[in-house]
Amino acid sequence: MSQANVNGIQIEYETFGDKNSPALLLIAGLGAQLLYWQEEFCIKLAEQGYFVIRFDNRDTGLSTKIEGLTAPELMEKIGGFFMGNKSSVPYGFNEMADDGIGLLDALDIDKAHIVGKSMGGYIAQTLCINYPDRILSLTSIFSHTGDLKSFQPTQEVLEMMLTPAPDDREGFVDHLIKFFKITYGTGKSFNEGFYRNLVSKSFDRCSDRKGVMRHYLAILSQKDRTQDLENINVPALIIHGDEDPLVPLAGGEATADAIPDSKLKIIKGMGHVMPNLDAYWSEILVEMADHMGKRK
Repeated sequence: MSQANVNGIQIEYETFGDKNSPALLLIAGLGAQLLYWQEEFCIKLAEQGYFVIRFDNRDTGLSTKIEGLTAPELMEKIGGFFMGNKSSVPYGFNEMADDGIGLLDALDIDKAHIVGKSMGGYIAQTLCINYPDRILSLTSIFSHTGDLKSFQPTQEVLEMMLTPAPDDREGFVDHLIKFFKITYGTGKSFNEGFYRNLVSKSFDRCSDRKGVMRHYLAILSQKDRTQDLENINVPALIIHGDEDPLVPLAGGEATADAIPDSKLKIIKGMGHVMPNLDAYWSEILVEMADHMGKRK
């Protein structure tokens, strides 16, 4: 893995495939390190003829942590948003989109296919809005338009999101496994071993609760992008599960409705599932490769 100097911070990244192939930037979700883009998934994409880039967003993994506020201060700000009292946040999706472009600049890449899942989808959409000339295509997975009032998680999921994960390794892993189970959907069996291995590796690599809280503030402070999405003129693929309790299907449908000529792929039985080629993501990979393959 490598680091790049981007917008005054360090971004940790890893690449797969031939540098001369069309670039594909993978943007992860809330608190998710680059490990959450399964290595096998990245390799398969590279074999399809792409130069695949996965990276740690700011405040995750081995990228720079944006310090300044204590955990209680961050929780107070999060609570304020739920009470309707908005306040300043450490950063938002504009800055995180700038990080993505900065990484492409550091790699001397002019244009790329942009793929984001969950919070990464919000960043990917923002990147396409702010930098239309740098985009080959957009794939937005498990995301919505930024209209938080319309696309709320279920109460069970929200309560768990607001419950801090334990600090110890075993407690942290158990907490995330429970969360993944309740957001997974019913279409395929849950591979607990896969997720325990993924979360354990993530914890050992870096565990930073405050970074997750700063990400959540970026989510809570995001703007409704519906009107801006109407101006996107790159090919767009929207992927969503019909059993997603974290980002409801209606959010994906609204995204597809907003972006002209976009394609919506609904996957039956799928909830909010981390990349795993053994469950749903083989189908997602095929959809992505078909979508991007026409625009190399």
